[in-house]
Parts: sequence; structure tokens; C-alpha cells
Amino acid sequence: MISRKNASISKFIIHKVGNKFNDTKNAFSNKTVDFDEASYDLMLPFLLKPFGSAVQSYRFNHHANIALNEINTYCTQLFNDEDAFEDVSKHIVMHLYEQSSSANIKTGDVLIVMFEGIEFRDITTNAVGIFKIESKINFFQTYLENNSYDVLVQKGISSKKVDKGCLILNQSDAEGNIIFSVDNNSYDAQYWINHFLNIKYADDSNSHTQQYIELCKEFSTEIIKTTYGAQEHNTFLAKTIDFFKENEIVNVERFKEELFEEDKHKREFETYKKEFEGEQNLVIRNQFDVAEAVVNKEKRKIKTDIKLDTNIQIKLDIDAPDASTEYLERGYDEAKKMHYYKVFFNAEQ
Repeated sequence: MISRKNASISKFIIHKVGNKFNDTKNAFSNKTVDFDEASYDLMLPFLLKPFGSAVQSYRFNHHANIALNEINTYCTQLFNDEDAFEDVSKHIVMHLYEQSSSANIKTGDVLIVMFEGIEFRDITTNAVGIFKIESKINFFQTYLENNSYDVLVQKGISSKKVDKGCLILNQSDAEGNIIFSVDNNSYDAQYWINHFLNIKYADDSNSHTQQYIELCKEFSTEIIKTTYGAQEHNTFLAKTIDFFKENEIVNVERFKEELFEEDKHKREFETYKKEFEGEQNLVIRNQFDVAEAVVNKEKRKIKTDIKLDTNIQIKLDIDAPDASTEYLERGYDEAKKMHYYKVFFNAEQ
């Protein structure tokens, strides 16, 4: 996670990116933005806030040589020569334009930013930010005309969240520059992560933990829920989170032993794991350190509701993985020809 408490914007420019499939062109600014105090105070947290809670970082990737990664090259130029900012920012937009591989890729505003005072792991550094604004919202603007106020509708950028953004730190480790990325319009995730930025997750405990939890979530949705029902699906997710919270190190064989009673379920998981690795183009380690921050973040995102077609929902407590097995019973009523859940309890709360 980064800290923005001492961060500042040193350079900022706005361009527009088109889509070659829609025959829309790029439009470039020739000079940087000169902020007034109010817009600066709104823009700085708007751009950096998404990265304050990011626990996973990325590194540049290339099939042949990292030095051939376009964004890596452009950022190196910006870190070494800020006088080249305007020209390099245009090259970044042109590279983004070339990645519009379908008519579905949205046009939008591209913000290229140089930051100073970014804090990460007790080190203060500068950074390059690249943001794409794809969505504009309607807002009302009032104005005075002929001694009466009137209203019109205008379109503008929402100050709540960026659509797509990345932060490339001028700080590196053995794998290269440390990068954070956000994408709130994930319909075209390959376009932003793989094609434009060409980045991969860092080889650390954050990524290992994230990848394994993603594997378990997908397995639970596609295999357990489909075959065994929502109750088993939610119970498995709760037990997965519990396992990660109870262990500092995850061993895959031990995980399977604790979560699956029958060998056929272990085989189902192992088969799905191989398919998942192939689809995601990764190899999940058989043993890795647990990243507690990732577990806590993923726990908040997991939904454990059982939604029924009779307008009733049953919410299971993810912190009590055994409660579903002990106090919730699923059956079938022959008279009504309907499934049912029986819930056991001592008192209402």
C-alpha cells in the first residue's frame, strides 16, 4: 500500500484517445495543466485514493526482454528527463490507441501525471500515473440570465473513482519497477493489463495468496455450487478463509486434507486447479506464505447468502464455517414438491 499524505503533482497533462476500429482519432494537448487551488485539492486525492488500499503490486512483463516493454521505456524516459514529459505523454496515448483491438474499446480522456512524495515501504519516491477516463456523468449547472436562474445539463468526470489507472513507482526490486493498477471497468481487462501495460503480478506472498483464493472461489462457484448446492458452496468458502486465517503458511496438500473428506473431491479440486492454471497462464505454488492483508480484503468481498426463489435469503456467517453443517439442514418435501432448509437455533437475536 502507498501513502499519499506528502504526495504532490509536479506535471499533469490531458489527451484524448480514440479507437481505430471506430475511426475516432486521438487529440493531444500541447501544454500541461495549470491547476487552481480548488481543482488541485480535488484532483490529487481523486487520482491516488484507489491505490491506498491496494495490496498487490505488478511488474513489467515482455516475452523477450523487459527493456522492450513500451510503458517501461516511456516511464524510464520520464524519470530521467522530465523536460520530455509532453512528447512522451503523447507516445503513451498513441500506444494505448494501438491496443484498441475491437470496436468495444471505449474512447476517453487520458491523464498523464508525474507525482512526487509517494511513500511506499518507508521510502519516498516519485511516480508516473496513467489514467483513462471512459465514463462521463450528467450534472446540473445553474446560471443567471435576465435576472432569473436557469438550469442546463452538462457532462463531466465523476470525482468518485477513476475508470482505469496505474501508478508506476520510480522504485524497483529484483523483479523491476513496482506498479499498482486499478480497473473499475473490467469488461476489457486484457486490453489494459496485458496489452497496454503488459504487466504481471509480483512473485510475492500477496500474489500467491490472491491467486489461491481466486482458485478456491472459482472452484466453489463452478464445481461445488453447481454439483452440491449453495450451502456447500458457502461452507467451502468460509472454511477456505478460516484455513488462511489459522495458518501462516499454506501447504496445498494439507489444505486438501483439511477441506475435503473424500478422495474424489480432492481429485476434483486438483483437476480444476490444473485447468485454472492453464487458463490464467500461471503456476500456483504448492507452499507459500499467507498475506494477511489480502485475506482480509478478499473476505470482505465474499458473499455467503443463499438466495431462494421464494423471496427468502439465508445469510451465513463467514467467520463460523462449521455453523452451516451443524445448524442448517437441506431436504425435499414430497408433498409440496419443493426443496427446504431447516435452521436450528436456541434464541433469536
